[in-house]
Amino acid sequence: MQKSECPGGLQLRNRVTGNYLQRTSSSTPVKQRTTIQQSKSSSSIGSPESAKKLHPRPSDKLNPKTINPFGEQTRAPSAFSAIYSKGGIPCRLVHGSVKHRLHWDCPPENLPFDPLLITLAEGLRETKHPYTFVSKEGFRELLLVKGAPEKAIPLLPRLIPVLKAALVHSDDEVFERGLCALVQLSVIVGPSLNDHLKHLLTSLSKRLMDKKFKEPITSALQKLEHHGGGGSLIIIKSKIPTYCSICS
Repeated sequence: MQKSECPGGLQLRNRVTGNYLQRTSSSTPVKQRTTIQQSKSSSSIGSPESAKKLHPRPSDKLNPKTINPFGEQTRAPSAFSAIYSKGGIPCRLVHGSVKHRLHWDCPPENLPFDPLLITLAEGLRETKHPYTFVSKEGFRELLLVKGAPEKAIPLLPRLIPVLKAALVHSDDEVFERGLCALVQLSVIVGPSLNDHLKHLLTSLSKRLMDKKFKEPITSALQKLEHHGGGGSLIIIKSKIPTYCSICS
């Protein structure tokens, strides 16, 4: 015989079943929202854009295409580039099919060396085109004008520290431009350079230990001796004892 369930037990079971269904139905949207959020986050993390943000490549910092020119990486323009951009250097680069050249706004012999020669010497420390070419070629051409010795010698106390800054620069090309400019200056001022030579020889002595600079530095020292006379040899030997004189 089938037993009949009492009304109190039936009501209790209905309440329990109803509470369970209510909790189950109310938790379903939460689980769905959690699942959707997890899928969105996983898809965003797996995207190439997010991968670049989380794990940037070293080349991103080196490649100019990946650097924001208006970001914090942008450096303030150098003194020479700022002067050149404002027209403070009276010459401009002319691109040729074979080689570049300078076009002067007026004949270089009519230009005052102060402060133009010093400004061009400061530009030797530039590392970007066209500043590298303008400073190097402008310095050379200005020293070739008539009356250059009389104009350059009074500037030596201010010019030597600028050349020294190029000779101690970590960039090899900057050092080479500084060395070339020093030789060009010695041709023009001759023995007048001897009083300042000792301030430049220390950096040459250090670079002389590098095999790739041994030959150009030795050649430069020989030219300094040639144009500086006997007095220059004594100064060179005092700073670089291993130097062999061109007269020996």
